[in-house]
Amino acid sequence: MSQGNTGVTTEVSAVKQCETPAAQSACSVLEVLGRVSGKWSIGILLVTTQGPARFTELERQVKGISRRMLTLTLRNLERDGLLTRTVYPTVPPKVEYTATPMACELYDSLVLLTGWAERHLHEIDRARADYDDVLAAAEADRAPVLAG
Repeated sequence: MSQGNTGVTTEVSAVKQCETPAAQSACSVLEVLGRVSGKWSIGILLVTTQGPARFTELERQVKGISRRMLTLTLRNLERDGLLTRTVYPTVPPKVEYTATPMACELYDSLVLLTGWAERHLHEIDRARADYDDVLAAAEADRAPVLAG
């Protein structure tokens, strides 16, 4: 993996684009919600609130995440104050990630959110299929009839 492109990106902050103090407050909230509501962030926080976790353990437990995305997400969560990274002076170095008290406070909300998603997964799948069927039928009605 390239070591040159794994740093925490300094994104153009939505806060800087907001002109009034009230708009800045709303933009800040949206920025924070965007960060913690990502599927990778939620997975990492759910694991690390149970206790310290090493990189490879997170890689195994957060299904589907790439090494690069795990690295970027860990660094962003650390930057946001939601994770603490501890490096132990061993060979090879041992690194653990632990949820901060702020992240532990967020845990209950994440459990509620993931529980809601699991409870309604089949309903959402059914609604999507129904929507797609209606859309396909509407498109079929509009399709030109080719004469042979």
